[in-house]
Amino acid sequence: MSEPTEANGTTGPAQAAESAEPAGGAGRRHARVVLVDDHRMFRTGVQAEIGQTEQTGVEVVGEAADVDQAVTVITATRPEVVLLDVHLPGGGGVEVLRRCAPLMSDAERPVRFLALSVSDAAEDVIGVIRGGARGYVTKTITGTDLVDSIFRVQEGDAVFSPRLAGFVLDAFASTDAPPVDEDMDRLTQREREVLRLIARGYAYKEIAKQLFISVKTVESHVSAVLRKLQLSNRHELTRWATARRLV
Repeated sequence: MSEPTEANGTTGPAQAAESAEPAGGAGRRHARVVLVDDHRMFRTGVQAEIGQTEQTGVEVVGEAADVDQAVTVITATRPEVVLLDVHLPGGGGVEVLRRCAPLMSDAERPVRFLALSVSDAAEDVIGVIRGGARGYVTKTITGTDLVDSIFRVQEGDAVFSPRLAGFVLDAFASTDAPPVDEDMDRLTQREREVLRLIARGYAYKEIAKQLFISVKTVESHVSAVLRKLQLSNRHELTRWATARRLV
């Protein structure tokens, strides 16, 4: 595993072209990329931010909204890098990685994966890295830094948003298997996201905006979490999450 590189945002989107230039100016780099995310508006935003190939060197060759679509598009286009959301219909990013394992191990044309997610939970980071992803950045990343991360992953580096690298180093340094939490296992990935944001004090409208879902959907997820964990209200939920260090 290459030395982890933190993706720190210090430059503006207008400098994306400079970030895409290799040291020494020996020709422009080029990366063919597939976007995998179940939110169309988010994919559109990423495409607008990084897909100006003449400026960034990034060419978006395909998009997908769920696991089956992702595997089909990735297999058909054979991109250098896949920007992969962790939580997807059909089994999540880990399932995409599992089904694309032969493409990742291709010695001639390896497909490399960079997780791009709203979640900064250690279990999500560790799960996709164990599955074969080369890095993990959160959706707060700037366009310039995302372009730079894509090229680093294409070159075989491991790239992480600040502080997430520590999760990976700790996980791979430990010889102990993580404890099984049967209560957490009852929750879907999306329910876990909502749980953490509720526990951090976010209002329903804020959660809806951050996760690109409706307020009604947030309410449904909260009801499901309370029912599965046998809790009565968000205050109990917050105490439950704090006790498990999920906040």
